[in-house]
Amino acid sequence: CTFGVIGHKYNNSVYSLKQVILAAIDNAKQSADKETFIVLDIGPLGRMMMPYGDLTFEEAYDLFKEIILIGKDQVDAVLFETFSDLYELKAGILAAKENSTLPIFATMTFEHNGHTLMGTDITTMVNALQALGVSALGVNCSLGPIELAPLIEKMIEISDIPLIIQPNAGLPHTHQDGS
Repeated sequence: CTFGVIGHKYNNSVYSLKQVILAAIDNAKQSADKETFIVLDIGPLGRMMMPYGDLTFEEAYDLFKEIILIGKDQVDAVLFETFSDLYELKAGILAAKENSTLPIFATMTFEHNGHTLMGTDITTMVNALQALGVSALGVNCSLGPIELAPLIEKMIEISDIPLIIQPNAGLPHTHQDGS
């Protein structure tokens, strides 16, 4: 699991970013059989992109590039997942495309209103990610299968590439007895 492994999070760590990523990949390889693919899993950077935050596109690109360069020769593909900012995701995809030849998968997380937290709708996501040349695209996290159904139907309708569907278990609810 390399999902939260981002360079700036390891500035004060006894382990380097490279050590953590390579150890995670090694762990995956030790538990995999010969038919298993190893994927470099990359999540959001944990900082807001400009103009909402202080992270520039170039800084985001460089942070993603650092991860890609460490793992690219040890994995079979790159997965960007749980993104809510299409601009940040674009920085990651471009870093992967320009610094490796690996297949790239990308998923975003959506709210009940059919948009990501930063306002991207499903049609914009599909069109943008296809234009960027990802190998597969989709949705993950935040909503359960029932809540994601309309978004999935729209993706099926407009996507020309394979889809990834990773809902969570659904939203928590409280029973009448408080449990």
